Amino acid sequence: MFDYVRKHTKLMMGLLFLLIIPSFVLFGIDGYNRFREKGAVVARVDGNDVTQTEWEAAHKREVDRLRSVMPNLDAKLLDSPQARYSTLERMVRERVLARAAQDAHLLIGDARLARELQSSPAIASLRRPDGTLDMERYRLLLGSQGMTPEMYEANVRQDLSVRQVESGLMQTGFAPPVLADLILNAYFQRREVQLARFEAKDFASRINLTDAELETYYQANQSLFRSPELVRIEYLVLDLDAIKKTIAVNEQDLKTYYEQNVASLSGGEERRASHILLAAGKDAPVSEREKAKAKAEALLAKLRQSPKDFAELARKESQDPGSAAKGGDLDFFSRGAMVKPFEDAAFAMSKGEISPVVESDFGYHIIKLTDIKAPKRKSYEELRPSIEADLKAQQAQKKFAEAAEIFSNTVYEQSDSLKPAAERLKLEVKTAANLQRQPGPGATGVLANPKFLEAVFSSDAIESKRNTQAIEVGPSQLVSARIVEYKAASTLPLSDVSARVRELLINSKASELARQEGEKKLAEWKVSPDKASFKPAQTLSRDQSQGTAPQLLEAVMRADAKSVPTLVGIDLGSQGYAIARINRVFARETPAADLQKAERGQLAQSWAAAQAQAYTKLLQQRYKAEIKVPAPSADPRS
Repeated sequence: MFDYVRKHTKLMMGLLFLLIIPSFVLFGIDGYNRFREKGAVVARVDGNDVTQTEWEAAHKREVDRLRSVMPNLDAKLLDSPQARYSTLERMVRERVLARAAQDAHLLIGDARLARELQSSPAIASLRRPDGTLDMERYRLLLGSQGMTPEMYEANVRQDLSVRQVESGLMQTGFAPPVLADLILNAYFQRREVQLARFEAKDFASRINLTDAELETYYQANQSLFRSPELVRIEYLVLDLDAIKKTIAVNEQDLKTYYEQNVASLSGGEERRASHILLAAGKDAPVSEREKAKAKAEALLAKLRQSPKDFAELARKESQDPGSAAKGGDLDFFSRGAMVKPFEDAAFAMSKGEISPVVESDFGYHIIKLTDIKAPKRKSYEELRPSIEADLKAQQAQKKFAEAAEIFSNTVYEQSDSLKPAAERLKLEVKTAANLQRQPGPGATGVLANPKFLEAVFSSDAIESKRNTQAIEVGPSQLVSARIVEYKAASTLPLSDVSARVRELLINSKASELARQEGEKKLAEWKVSPDKASFKPAQTLSRDQSQGTAPQLLEAVMRADAKSVPTLVGIDLGSQGYAIARINRVFARETPAADLQKAERGQLAQSWAAAQAQAYTKLLQQRYKAEIKVPAPSADPRS
């Protein structure tokens, strides 16, 4: 075989050319790279994999969405292991619902898709004055999110299909008033209770342990006494901030930018207005909105005759609790601070003018423009720091692609050290000790990134201690690391954990003694109630716990109390045991009509949500949905 290859080299090269080149034409080099870099499988739905790369991309989109809605949201919350895992759970849920929508033939037509796209504020901002869509800006916007228009529109179709499944579930769930009241009355029921506690800590002094008992417990529970797999690493991070530090902006460029942009940099115009609001929410009945509009028109007619009475009329008639007492005054505001119909009207008026009736989602407004504050031109010295930061950010963005290529090539080609890449790009080599495969409590940023940790703990990185490849862990952010020291997971010797073994065994035995004592007293007190010893009575309910531990409160409220007084024993696990004497049960007082209506509505929503959740779990079983990565601990101490 090999002899044949040697004799027919040109023939074999031609054959390979015919096989390989067309595949590059069809898929491209990037396609091969993407195929190779899809990452580990983190979940599976109906036989289809969800990869680490898809998870990272989905979480990035979710973070970008949340930051656009809540710019002041703490970035640490978005980058936590819990937040990332929540994104993965949502991805699995959406894929399950999409599969159900496909099986139910819930297809989205082009007309429905077009209506959805037209209603998107992000896409509406891309329209030209003549109403046509600027396709170039549309592609650029989606490209910044790693999508093509076709990919985005496919995602919107899938989202609409999923919504059809969800809305079908939510709209069919309801709770009849009689059933709702029965549930609510039981839930908010009050009980007069006396408690007797048998706490594990009170029995700890009775425990005398032998060395043999400690050894037996240690051998039976070795999984509790293992040291995790640990590494000490060096790592490099290339991001826009690192590049900015290497950029020096010319002073003349700063002054030129100032002269060209001083108007926009100085801030926008502000306006001060007063208003009279006749409240009628967008979900209010048509008759209610028409009534509010008619009253607003009548008030406007009065104001046309006597404009000076605006403040007095606002105090009497306006239904905006925040401004009515101030004669309707809303103080100064800029564009974007008010709902759009109100803003459009206010910024189209002249000072002192009173608007026609303006309709918004809150109801009907009559607006009086009381003042206009033109933006104050800021000096070069005031704006210089922000201009310098803006220009550095722009230049860093342009330089990032070139720096990323250098970074990737250098950490790969000189894989025995990170120093060459650090020196070439002026980066700082950072260190981290006691790093584990799963993000530690409080870990954020690079050290909490699952993709990064997967690369660090790969067999190649552990065995060879070479640099990892350049890993994209965020937008315009690459990282590479190498292991300096590796410590395998192992069971700690008893001599090192004897104190912990003793503590756990004492608590286990003390909890058992507390339970035995509690069960003994419960049996005695049922026979001889006069011998019972309880704390003073207190009235408990689910909305008034009086500081009672949730586990104990729920057990008390769930206990069968058809006849009172009655005694109930409650096993509190490692906390010991409790006996509750329920003396009286108080029926809930009938709430006010508006509160009762609101509670029934909330219960109906909860009922429908529970039905939807149960149906989703059924679908997850049907389509064999499986998450393959462990859920992060909610409690850092666990």
